[in-house]
Amino acid sequence: MTLASFSQSDSPFTTQKVAHADLVAFADEHVNLKRDDVEDYRAQVSRLREKLDRYAADHPDHGLIKTLLSGSLAKGTALKTLNDIDVAFYVKPDKTPAAEPELLNWLAGRLREAYPQMKPSQIEPNKHSVTIKFAVSGLNVDVVPIQYKDDPDDRGYLFAFDGGEPVLTSIPLHLKFIRKRKDRQKTHFAQVVRFVKWWVRQQKNRDDAFRLKSFMTEMIVAYLADADADFSDYTIALEKVFAFIVKSRLKSRIFFTDYYSASMLPAPTGKAVEVFDPVNETNNVAADYDESHRQKIVSAAQDALEAISEARFATTRGRAIECWQDVLGPSFRG
Repeated sequence: MTLASFSQSDSPFTTQKVAHADLVAFADEHVNLKRDDVEDYRAQVSRLREKLDRYAADHPDHGLIKTLLSGSLAKGTALKTLNDIDVAFYVKPDKTPAAEPELLNWLAGRLREAYPQMKPSQIEPNKHSVTIKFAVSGLNVDVVPIQYKDDPDDRGYLFAFDGGEPVLTSIPLHLKFIRKRKDRQKTHFAQVVRFVKWWVRQQKNRDDAFRLKSFMTEMIVAYLADADADFSDYTIALEKVFAFIVKSRLKSRIFFTDYYSASMLPAPTGKAVEVFDPVNETNNVAADYDESHRQKIVSAAQDALEAISEARFATTRGRAIECWQDVLGPSFRG
């Protein structure tokens, strides 16, 4: 299917009991990470990175190279509920363990050396990273090892979340990709991403089996943005996101041609969902999603779409607010 079908005429946009301004106010109060908190978190992570980079420089034989801030804080799409910040630590493959469990244990040891004042329990490996827990601020920093290949765009290999072979990625190119969309729709692109992430959070609170990773939400919103979807009215923007999910049923390939051509994509993989990393055409970031995951996402989007539609034609503001609570959670008060 094509995105041309997702036009303004798809919905009878009329005067609403809950409008764009209501969503702006809700986002400011509940969804968005406050500017002061962003600055505080960035400052704390900057100090951590300086310490780790200095440790790497002082121990050249360890094979540690440098750190980069990644994830939602770096992209400007973090939610107010943020308590985990991602930092990539580039390592030399020929000087560090090759297998992920051994590499994470090894990295935890190096981080404990860099922070001798911390208890060992504050620096522990988990599934795909080593988490540093700062006792005073309560902030967690997930340090993710990336096997560096001396690439000018900082491409390196990251262990796949589905347990497969390491996949090629580039943090600077990912940030450039998001920045390009943010520049086209200043404020609005990032805000719509945050709203969709907030919606995902509500779904996970209701159903532990619901899955839609943050990176995939960014790609879905970016896909619509590239199709010239106007995000300046958030009630309409969210309706377009959910309409796309429902109409496509997530059976259409999502990919981008910023850093590769469409002809470079692999043949159909047979996976339930195909969302390709914009900096690596071989990496379907939804490869570990099955039919049940896809159906849950589509079903939840259908419910959200119906709630927004009902809110649009609600005869009272109270009923419209109730409908939007189905989408944004009980904290939405209009």
